[in-house]
Amino acid sequence: MTVRYENPVIIQRADPYIYKHTDGYYYFVASVPAYNLIELRRAKTIDGLAHAMPRTIWRKHDSGTGAQSELIWAPELHYTDGKWYVYYAASHTTAFDENGMFQQRMFVIECDAEDPMETEENWVEKGQIETHLDSFALDATSFELNDKLYYVWAQKDPEIKGNSNLYIAEMENPWTLKTAPVMLSKPEFDWETKIFWVNEGPAILKRNGKVFLTFSGSATDENYAMGMLWIEDDKDVLDAANWHKLDHPVFQSDMENGLYGPGHNSFTVAEDGETDLLVYHVRNYLDIKGDPLYDPNRHTMVQPFEWDDEGFPVFGKPQPFTFN
Repeated sequence: MTVRYENPVIIQRADPYIYKHTDGYYYFVASVPAYNLIELRRAKTIDGLAHAMPRTIWRKHDSGTGAQSELIWAPELHYTDGKWYVYYAASHTTAFDENGMFQQRMFVIECDAEDPMETEENWVEKGQIETHLDSFALDATSFELNDKLYYVWAQKDPEIKGNSNLYIAEMENPWTLKTAPVMLSKPEFDWETKIFWVNEGPAILKRNGKVFLTFSGSATDENYAMGMLWIEDDKDVLDAANWHKLDHPVFQSDMENGLYGPGHNSFTVAEDGETDLLVYHVRNYLDIKGDPLYDPNRHTMVQPFEWDDEGFPVFGKPQPFTFN
C-alpha cells in the first residue's frame, strides 16, 4: 500500500507534533499563529486531522502578569506513566533581552484524565522546568529509553555563539530534571548558521538499534533545514561523545518545487502501523514581510520516508502540495 496524504494536512500550523495513542486516535498540537493558547485536535486518520475540531486546553496568562503571558511556542503532547503532559515555551514579554533574544522559558502542564480534550479544567500547570541556565529555552521533547525518561531541548548559552544549542538530561519526573544537562550539539556547520546560528526543534526516533535525534537549524526562512544526530541505543545517551552528528542537512528546501524552510519536525506512524511518517512545517513562498516568526503561513505536512540498508532514515524531499 502506498501511503500518501493530502498536503498540507493543516494550514497555518507551525512546529507540528502528532502522537498516535493507544486509543487509536492521532492527536495533533502545534503553535497557533497568535501564540496565545494550546489546542488539541484528534482523528482516527492523518487526513482526518484537517477537519477535526480543535479544543483549547490552556490559555496564556493575561499580558503584563509575568511568566507565561506571551509567545506560547511549540507545544508537544506526551503520555507518560498514565498521564498526559504538554511541554511548551512561554515568555513574560514580546521584547528582546540584552542579547537581542526572545525571552521564553520552558513549562509543562499535566492532565490525569483519560481524555485530554475533555475540559481545560483537567489541565494543571506544573510550572517551569529549571535547567542549568536562566536563558532563552524552548522546543522541549521527552523520550523513554531503558526504563529512564529523558528531556531534550534547545537553549541559549551566553558563552557560546548563536541563538541555541541542544541539551539532554535524565528526568526525575515529567517536570523535573534529575541530572546535569549535557550539550549534544551547537551550530557549527554552514547549513545551520545561515543568518542565525540555530539548533532547535529536537525530535526523537528509535529504530534499528539506534536513537535518531533530528533538529532544525538556521533562520526560519528558506534557509531552515533539518539535521541529525544518532547513537546506538545501548550506549549512554548522557555522554556526548557517544553521539554522532552529520555535517549536512537531511531535509531542506526544494527550490524547484517552491517548498521552503521545512523543519521543526516530529515523527509518527501511518494507519497501517508500520510506515514511518515525517511531520514538519513548510512555506510555499519566499517573499516574507517582516519577521518570519510573525508570518502565519507555515503549514503542517506529513509524508512517509524510507530506510537505507544500514538502518538510517532517508527523508527525501518535501512533498509538493496536493492542492493550492
